[in-house]
Amino acid sequence: MLPLPHRRAATALAGTALLVAGLPGLAAARPAPAIPPAPSPAASAAVGTTSPGVLTAMRRDLGLTSAQAEARLAHEAEAGADAGALRLALGRSFAGAWVHGATSRTLTVATTDAADVPAIEARGARARVVPHSTAELDAAKAALDRAAKKKDTRDAPVWYVDVRSNAVVVRAVRTAAATSLVSAAGVDADLVRVERTKERPRPLYDLVGGDAYYMGGGRCSIGFPVTKGTQQGFATAGHCGRAGTATTGYNRVAQGTFQASVFPGRDMAWVATNTQWTATPYVNGPGGQRIGVGGSTQSPVGASICRSGSTTGWHCGAISQHNTSVTYPEGTINGVTRTTVCAEPGDSGGSYISGSQAQGVTSGGSGDCSSGGTTFHQPINPLLQQFGLTLRTTGGGDPGPGPGDPEPGGTWAAGEVYAAGDTVTYGGSTYTCLQPHQAQPGWEPPNTPALWQQA
Repeated sequence: MLPLPHRRAATALAGTALLVAGLPGLAAARPAPAIPPAPSPAASAAVGTTSPGVLTAMRRDLGLTSAQAEARLAHEAEAGADAGALRLALGRSFAGAWVHGATSRTLTVATTDAADVPAIEARGARARVVPHSTAELDAAKAALDRAAKKKDTRDAPVWYVDVRSNAVVVRAVRTAAATSLVSAAGVDADLVRVERTKERPRPLYDLVGGDAYYMGGGRCSIGFPVTKGTQQGFATAGHCGRAGTATTGYNRVAQGTFQASVFPGRDMAWVATNTQWTATPYVNGPGGQRIGVGGSTQSPVGASICRSGSTTGWHCGAISQHNTSVTYPEGTINGVTRTTVCAEPGDSGGSYISGSQAQGVTSGGSGDCSSGGTTFHQPINPLLQQFGLTLRTTGGGDPGPGPGDPEPGGTWAAGEVYAAGDTVTYGGSTYTCLQPHQAQPGWEPPNTPALWQQA
């Protein structure tokens, strides 16, 4: 592991909040799909209240005024809801969505069917007609993922679905390596674009997103405090430890044990802590501020995102692509999100957050915070689902009905992780999920139109 610079005592004290608390054709005759009006972002329980530290970092790293930063977060929340509703309405012709502009005011939604254009524009979004649907691109990327299990992809280390260019992009140090991977996957070359890169990503060991913890001679970062039943703990990166690895906290006090870990393939793990440590709904922000975590609604491509790290502090950027695969020296990691946020060795395991919504834990990257760089995070919702964890949030401590208690709303349940397209029943009605998230008490489908659409 890379050596870690000494942390000042003040930084360690400021960090205890987390630890101690824990992407033409002619118009067809079929009618445009009907889509309900967009909810106001202020009315969406998924948005929550954004901490001042997030706005401060957005002003610094994205070159925004305070008003622009606040407007960007509001536009991104509304765009996420609009994109989710359009994805559901367009079905198989949906080809991705993204926001752009200084304040993310412009939402573009792509479709393979020109007949969808009126419905997209009726929602206030720009429409783009493209040849390939997201389902087609996702299938091509999945074929690359399978082929990568039998090939050395260190010279073609990154590939992802890029909704903005309507292609699967393979970033390669050597073009021949990308060509070989695409050939082995049997993917149509028309679906793929190869980009040359000098990047050789690696896991960012020994860095903190929220606060430090130690494993023998190594050090990593707490991502987000979680619970599993009555057990408290935190989510972090899988490359930081294996099941059974003991940890100590920032203060070198006995802390907990890795309960489960996945790496490579994914980069996820969780640590169960002892009774000296209490999980709270915060991550470390600039100057020791506490940044409240309101939920885990996934932000769209182009949205702003911030990262907390003990080596480089609090930095912001934008989401470049979801569903990315990246090859490290230890193997290939699938399903991570690629961002423009800088990071340096020492930020592994730490927190990525958009506004008040948890996005993921630091996995790896390239570059630095002096010249800029690229980072990858393991999305938080698959991690929570994999290990049956509940994210600690500022929505309150009510865990919802306990074992054996009746669920008043049907199949919907607080603590469950839902993906776009999932259906639940609540109060005798059926709802379809618009945006990936972990359900929280108070986020019942009738109360959160940004997350659920009634059938």
